[in-house]
Amino acid sequence: MNTPSDGAPTRVLIADDHPLYCDALRAVVPQACPDAVIGVAASQEEVLAAATGEPAFDLILLDLNLPGASALSCLHALKRLVPTTPIVVVSAVGDPKIMQDAIIAGASAFIPKSASSQVLINALKVIVAGGTYMPTGVVAAFRNADGAAARSELTLRQRRVLELLSTGLSNKRIARDLEISEITVKAHVSAIFRKLGVSNRMQAGLEARRLLDALY
Repeated sequence: MNTPSDGAPTRVLIADDHPLYCDALRAVVPQACPDAVIGVAASQEEVLAAATGEPAFDLILLDLNLPGASALSCLHALKRLVPTTPIVVVSAVGDPKIMQDAIIAGASAFIPKSASSQVLINALKVIVAGGTYMPTGVVAAFRNADGAAARSELTLRQRRVLELLSTGLSNKRIARDLEISEITVKAHVSAIFRKLGVSNRMQAGLEARRLLDALY
């Protein structure tokens, strides 16, 4: 992240078009960054102008639903313009896919607006120290989303083969248990490897245990 020079305050940009929530963030930020100097932007245009101005901001708190923004457009633009500045998405959006996409796009954290002020304080302390932060509820949402994705990609037969594969059974034993040919099992295993992005049974077994935990 942009590290303030010795004795310099931490410059924080709050990007939100709801005055009441901006006021709430203004009250919370100093509890994590006592020396914070806070700026406010209420649209995508204002955020991008402020983020590229001088002096630079050390941290940006970003609402996804800003006027002029759509989906993750503002986040993507900020990561192009100020790639090293940590961005904390603080949003009412609860879609796990959006949460995942925001982290993949470079957000240092995704904090639901329904979270307590203490969650936000903890997150900001971690991020200012150079880390990333994911609250438990968001991690659970990611887990559920992963399970849904795995269900949609694997057929019912492949899921059953995956279960048996994860226990260490051979193709021959899997074929006998499922009453199918060994050639068919090999075809299913190859498809599973491809969908899981692995290249051997050991990797598949480890990935299978993770996915099966999410699937069931």
